[in-house]
Amino acid sequence: MSQTTRSIAASKLRWPVCAAFAVIVGLLLFSRSAASQAPSPAAKTGIDSNAPSGVTRSTLNPMQVALLRWYAANHTTQFPVGRGPGCDVFDGADIWVVNDTDNTITKLRANDGENLGTFAVGNTPQGAVFDGANVWVANFYDNNVTKLRASDGGVLGNFSVGKNPGFLAFDGTNIWVTNLTDNTVTKLRATNGKTLATITVGSRPFGIAFDGTYMWVANSGDSTVTKLRASDGAQIGVFPVGKVPGGVTFDGVNIWVANLADNTVSKLLALNGSTLGTFAVGADPNFITFDGANVWVSNYMGNSVTELRASDGKNLGTFPVGDGPGGVVFDGANIWVTNSFSNTVSKL
Repeated sequence: MSQTTRSIAASKLRWPVCAAFAVIVGLLLFSRSAASQAPSPAAKTGIDSNAPSGVTRSTLNPMQVALLRWYAANHTTQFPVGRGPGCDVFDGADIWVVNDTDNTITKLRANDGENLGTFAVGNTPQGAVFDGANVWVANFYDNNVTKLRASDGGVLGNFSVGKNPGFLAFDGTNIWVTNLTDNTVTKLRATNGKTLATITVGSRPFGIAFDGTYMWVANSGDSTVTKLRASDGAQIGVFPVGKVPGGVTFDGVNIWVANLADNTVSKLLALNGSTLGTFAVGADPNFITFDGANVWVSNYMGNSVTELRASDGKNLGTFPVGDGPGGVVFDGANIWVTNSFSNTVSKL
């Protein structure tokens, strides 16, 4: 167990929550969404002899077959990475996995999992985000973030932020970083790392996500999320969620928050922060992502991921992965889950 694990254990947190936005081809997302909501009339009920045991042919439709996702989820393989993998992020071609025990980040080719390199970052790296050209990593004990060129992993700079930075988001121009001990978020200009603002939020901020206009910050210490206007950092509202909120993601209309201490996910209307539902998932949910139709949550103590239908929160299945799953990200076709105690990532 890493230093980070021990340092955060008192608050029942063992993840870094990655709030990175996967780079997803728009047409692919729309196609996947349509496929999940409108099954082909040609689909027939019955067990498919070529599908995994128990998968019914009624789940099939041509678009899902075309996307190689013609059943709910299939654990295809695992790939080794560094020690203590936590957050992962997609850059449009490759998956980047933060290894908090090794102080490194590993780059895997998304189509086949080939290891393209492992690159040194700072002390106990946590969250990561992609800005369209570069990958940014928060270094928990160095109180800074590292900027790496995505093409080759070259370090472009280290930039100071608040105390114990955890997770990051990109708003199209700037990088936002949550600082656990300061109860703040830092806003950096992506082009040169210059600090533009330091903004006070709630207690022990962790996960963060951008909805196109506002930043949403999960305050793990007071079970709330703070909504900030990205243009100037003004606080728009503070909204209650479940106990010890961590990961945050945006589905185009709503904000979803994983609540570690009560094994649920909260769905909030992004327009005004009203609660639309609270949905049970597995044990100790932490990371969360959206695939264009459904929300995926990693269950740290359950060694699994849960898939929820974004439209209504219906549980579509819980699927086994490795030991201590953390980061979860969508690459446009597959879900990638880091396994912190297996030192692997699972591809579903």
